[in-house]
Amino acid sequence: MINSIIESISISLDAEFGNKYTIYREEVEKGLKEPCFFILSLNPESKLFVGKRYFRENPFCIQFLPSNKDKKREENNAVAERLYSCLELITVEGDLTRGTKMKHEIVDGVLNFFVNYDFFVYKAVATDAMEEISCDVKVKG
Repeated sequence: MINSIIESISISLDAEFGNKYTIYREEVEKGLKEPCFFILSLNPESKLFVGKRYFRENPFCIQFLPSNKDKKREENNAVAERLYSCLELITVEGDLTRGTKMKHEIVDGVLNFFVNYDFFVYKAVATDAMEEISCDVKVKG
């Protein structure tokens, strides 16, 4: 499911920013092309809720490296504003999923945009064929 969310984030970023921005899903050691985005999954959690329902918390960090070294903060602020709107709703496996807990911070010229895509998951139970049972009941009276 996490890979599906990363794919959906990538599609949304591509739709908003186009081909001028490179989107990376894995670490890059050589040939980094700026401006670019990195999509990182941060410590997902699964908590038993009720019965066979689990609440999955999926926090993500989208990092942005600007191309304009002279106006990094200005470019980061403009991209952050666009991220709030384009990542509010994404389509994951055919279902709309709302981004929550959105916030951003700029550290050392890099924009870090945080968003959660949380949802419930139902655990399917394997159903085995039931055997037949018979019972004789006698009632007094």
